[in-house]
Order: sequence, then C-alpha cells, then structure tokens
Amino acid sequence: MRNAHVEPPRDTLAPAAAGRELEIAVLVPCFNEALTVGKVVSDFRAALPRARVYVYDNNSQDGTAEIARQAGATVRREPLQGKGHVVRRMFADIEADIYVLVDGDDTYDAAAAPAMIGRLVGDQLDLVNGRRIAENPEAAYRWGHRTGNAALTGMVARIFGNRFGDMLSGYKALSRRFVKSFPIITSKGFEIETELAVHALELSMPVAEVETIYRERPEGSTSKLRTYRDAIRIVRAIFLLLKEERPLAFFSGAFAVLAALALILAVPIVVTFIETGLVPRLPTAVLATGLMLLGFLSLTCGLILDTVTRGRKEMKRLQYLAHPAVGARLQSD
Repeated sequence: MRNAHVEPPRDTLAPAAAGRELEIAVLVPCFNEALTVGKVVSDFRAALPRARVYVYDNNSQDGTAEIARQAGATVRREPLQGKGHVVRRMFADIEADIYVLVDGDDTYDAAAAPAMIGRLVGDQLDLVNGRRIAENPEAAYRWGHRTGNAALTGMVARIFGNRFGDMLSGYKALSRRFVKSFPIITSKGFEIETELAVHALELSMPVAEVETIYRERPEGSTSKLRTYRDAIRIVRAIFLLLKEERPLAFFSGAFAVLAALALILAVPIVVTFIETGLVPRLPTAVLATGLMLLGFLSLTCGLILDTVTRGRKEMKRLQYLAHPAVGARLQSD
C-alpha cells in the first residue's frame, strides 16, 4: 500500500510545483514506550495530518504496539533488538518521498516537522537534522549526555567534516534518495545516528540543521540510552567507519605507530653495531624488523583498500543519483 499524500508548505515550492503532493512517512522506532508513544503518534498526525505514521515495535513488553495502533499508527514489528536494526528494516520496507525519523519518547517537538520538511524541499536537501534546544537543559540532558554528544560530534567533525552541531539527534527529515542509498552495515543500536551523519558527509550530500525544542522525558518514562556503554559503542562505530570509508588514513596511522616502535627499538641496536660491529640483542633486532614489516604491510593494505573504497563510493553515489531530489521531482511534475 502506498503512503498517504502530504502537501508540503506552499511557500517552499516553485509555483509550477505548487499542486504536487508529497508522500511522507513518519518513522518511529519503539522499545517499551507505552507511556509516550500514543502522544507521539497523535502529535505527528496533527502536525502532518495526511502523512502515515509507522511505529516499529522492537520487542516491547508493555503494550507499546497496541497503544500506537489505537492512536492511529501503522504498527509493524522488528524482532532483532536495537535501534539500528529497526531503522534498517524501516528504510527497506517503506516507500515515500520524504521520511521523518523520530524517537518514540516524546522528547522531540512534532510542530517542527513542517519546517524541517519545508527546508528539505525548498533547498533540495537530503538531510535536515533537528538540532536540539532544551527547554530545561539540566532535566532534559544529563551532564554525561551533553559532554558525550559534544565530544563525539567533534570527533566525527575532525575526521569526516564539520557540518553537524548535534550529530546524535534522533529527529531528522530525510529524502528518498538518502534512504534508498544508505547501506546500514555497522549499527545495531544508538550508533545509527553516527552512521547516518557519516553517510551524508562521505557522499557530500546537501544537508542543514533546524533548531527544535527538546523536552525531558515524562515522569515514569526511562531512557534506553546507557551513557558509558553506548558512548563506547559509538566510538567503536566511528573507528569502524574510519576503516571502511578512509582506509588509507586508518592504515597509515597503524603504519606510523608500528614504524615508530620499530625505530625506537632499532636505533640503539644500530648505534651499537656501528660502534662495535656486533648485534648484542638479536631478539630485539628481530622484533624491530618484524614491526617495520608489519607497518609496511599495513600501509600496503591501506593503499589497496583505498582503491576498493573509491569503487564502493562510486557505486553508492550512483545509487544515490538514481533517485531525483525532492525539489527536482516536484518541478519536473
């Protein structure tokens, strides 16, 4: 079944496209969100009255699915645990022109969705990120979450490009060509936001951020985010993405470390050999030689994988270009 039609804000479109309606899907991954999911569904149905709201239940035990269904959502189930698995399933199953991805915890402002969609369509973007502005920062954001978000966003900015101020926001508007060219290969849980950001950065997609209110969870609702565990998983995802997307930089770093260790061990041995003509510490010499060989092997792997990665990137770019930009599609209609 095709999604419901939603007419984008008129002032964002060219006059020739003003009559064209967009198909918009609101995607809500949920795990034990019975206290909030009904309000989330109702709020987004009010903000985008002709959109279809999809709730994907991720093994909830508190009646989340039934509450979402009663609120008017289309409810489906994803048995593999973790937000990354749910988003992968959503992107594969659902057909639309625009996708609004939002958490089911009622911390994001549904009223911001039309502005995010308007920016996406008006500027022919592929990703509009909801940059969170907390109503009550101390209540909405734990100190560890604020610090971790800033540190992890900064890490990605230094490696892949500085285009996001709130990379870990769970509120995004996405184009069809973003969604259908996105191969989720790393993420199982909350690191999915990192992979979404890196995908946009690596393909140099047009992106923007729109400020949106961020609220604290209602009383009785508990966060599924575990500060230290999930921070470690996100850091791990960043390094895996660095290896996958920038293999030459990754393996060159390994080469530099191994070569430095080899030189530190080898220099005293070389000095002794020059002075005496002897190699008194043969095991150390063998170790230094082995480390240097491993370093050059790592560098060779980086050079080879960099060529492979360029081919993969070209394929992803072609898949991305197979779908027109939303604004271009509107104008062509």
